[in-house]
Amino acid sequence: MEVKRITVRSLVKRLSSVSEQTQTMAICELRLMSKQDPETRSLISESEEAIPILTETLYSSSPIAQENAVATLLNLSISNRDRLMSTRGLLDALSHLLRLPSATHDSIQIAAATLYSLLTVDHYRPIIGAKRDIIFGLVSIVSNVNSPPRSIKDGLKALFGISLYPLNRPTMVDLGCVKPLFSLVVNDGRVGIVEDASAVIAQVAGCYESGDAFRKVNGIGVLVDLLDSDSGSSERSKENAVSALLNLIQTGGEKLAEEVQEIGGMVVFDGALDVAGNGSSKGKSKALALMNLLDGGGHSWTSAR
Repeated sequence: MEVKRITVRSLVKRLSSVSEQTQTMAICELRLMSKQDPETRSLISESEEAIPILTETLYSSSPIAQENAVATLLNLSISNRDRLMSTRGLLDALSHLLRLPSATHDSIQIAAATLYSLLTVDHYRPIIGAKRDIIFGLVSIVSNVNSPPRSIKDGLKALFGISLYPLNRPTMVDLGCVKPLFSLVVNDGRVGIVEDASAVIAQVAGCYESGDAFRKVNGIGVLVDLLDSDSGSSERSKENAVSALLNLIQTGGEKLAEEVQEIGGMVVFDGALDVAGNGSSKGKSKALALMNLLDGGGHSWTSAR
């Protein structure tokens, strides 16, 4: 352990070098070390200089330095999230990298993954969600047709983490997340992306502002299609659709319940019934709640096929 401590101390010292090449080489070595040896993550984080310098490097003009610095921060976040969040300017630096036109796809993806890692801690969600530029950057990732699948998935995971804090949801709607999320559900057939996008939709549906935003993109119709037995949707997508419709009605009231009935008819009932019988315990509970909520409103289940 002492050998590791000495090695880390030497590399951290090199981070302050006036030579950009020396600094970049040290960052690359720290990235590799923090990836391969979990014990070194705490040693790196305990240094007063390491995380602030890595954070500042996200503003570097060197794509190599940026990518290795943010990857090191991601590795450190696995076991040292508090240390990262207490570093001044960290969230602003990650936001900068997310929105930087010259950043590599890998750097942007890793920045999104780092945010998702931090968002696994409940009390960081309102702090990160208060940074509108972060939400805007994540929405840009999932909106960009040129984003690689891995970047989209990490962007969706980070948006999901942000959406778990209810007061973040209106901001997400305001910053335009609804349209690209539904676009991914409708147009993207890549493995896991429909599931991840519909999971975010389900959370965002739990705010009053989502009603109008969903109407503009025929969101209810898309959710109904996910519940259609002929759509080939995965069980997870169906559960997300049930959750989204339930949240939408609970926040939007009778008017939205009527819209769901008018657009979905028996498809919603049959889909919810399928989830109630075959879904996860959480999915079953939400499916029953959705059926009870609509039945409780006196709606007749006429076919809308």
